Amino acid sequence: MTAQGYATVEAEVRQLKTVERPRIIKAIAEAREHGDLSENAEYHAAKEQQGMTEARVAYLEDKLSRADIIDVSQLSGNQVKFGATVVLVDEDTEEKAKYQIVGEVEADVKQAKISITSPIARALIGKSVGDTVEVATPGGGKCYEILKVNFN
Repeated sequence: MTAQGYATVEAEVRQLKTVERPRIIKAIAEAREHGDLSENAEYHAAKEQQGMTEARVAYLEDKLSRADIIDVSQLSGNQVKFGATVVLVDEDTEEKAKYQIVGEVEADVKQAKISITSPIARALIGKSVGDTVEVATPGGGKCYEILKVNFN
């Protein structure tokens, strides 16, 4: 996991524990005041939300406790590895794309962060600038050329 990803996950856990938990506890208490719990939809919804929140906290805390933190700024080279930011060009459409290869927990395609276990990242690992990689996608195979690799 990158240091930035670790900090982001820590912030999510803190938010879940300090903001979400108290809000859900308050919602459960308010729903209890409405009487019969067996037919109280608000109570059941709040309890379900509590269960999902607690499961998320446990999942994230487990990931944090087992994380190896990689300081990407200490890495260098032209070869793609964990933490690298890679600029690619689709050989068919000439569209450029820029991705950072990160851990599973911190992956977010909207922020151009892809999981190291994703097909495109697995295809890129070990390759260098100028190499061409073929990636199997749901729409068929795609070929990309690596234009740039950096660590920042």
